[in-house]
Amino acid sequence: MNIAYQTLPPASLADAALFLDFDGTLVELAETPDAIRVSPQLPHLLQRLAQRLDGRLAVVSGRSIQDLERYLSCRGLAVSGSHGLELRLADGSFVPLAAPRELDGVCEEVGRFAECEPGLLVEEKPFSVAVHYRRAPDRERQVREFMARLAVESGLSVQQGKMVTELRPAGADKGDAVRAFMLQSPFAGSRPIFVGDDLTDEDAFHAAAELGGGGVLVGHGRDSAAQWRLDGVCAVADWLERLASA
Repeated sequence: MNIAYQTLPPASLADAALFLDFDGTLVELAETPDAIRVSPQLPHLLQRLAQRLDGRLAVVSGRSIQDLERYLSCRGLAVSGSHGLELRLADGSFVPLAAPRELDGVCEEVGRFAECEPGLLVEEKPFSVAVHYRRAPDRERQVREFMARLAVESGLSVQQGKMVTELRPAGADKGDAVRAFMLQSPFAGSRPIFVGDDLTDEDAFHAAAELGGGGVLVGHGRDSAAQWRLDGVCAVADWLERLASA
């Protein structure tokens, strides 16, 4: 792991592919997932970057693609949702996946649990279910213990994030999304750079490094597989603007 980051990420991505997390990277985190604010300039900036990189740009989010598109126009962009469980290419074609049969019962049980714990928010996705406790940080232990027990009973996997715990099928993460995109045109043969802020982005940092690229950690420094670091969402926007204008 790395805590001695280089000062700034690359000033040019002429030979690279760029993969961008959404929450905490392109937009500031909010108390609830639907309380975020998206800069009006962001969609145009992403389109300019995609053109500059000849299409080698993808948004890789923990949100479902359907939810992500409530806030961000992804037309003409490659996008992955649900931490790698959904994958859509820039031409609009999907890599099909089937939701696990266990998920319906799990969602019901998670919903009943959250009703008894004030401040918790349940987010159901096509292939997973998450419990956010940003409004009830004192419930972290209860949430983690409940979700761990449910994971054992259901055969699903637990994924921890910033003030959120998620149950999802095993075998896919943001790193897998990067690897899948890198097998496709126009990403194939380029150098992947992944930008993200959360623990869930570490898989993508590792994947990018394995494929000859690297990761950019957003936010406070911590033990990470990333090679570079940016202070926050505003610093990411400034860096992306420089890349788009280079």
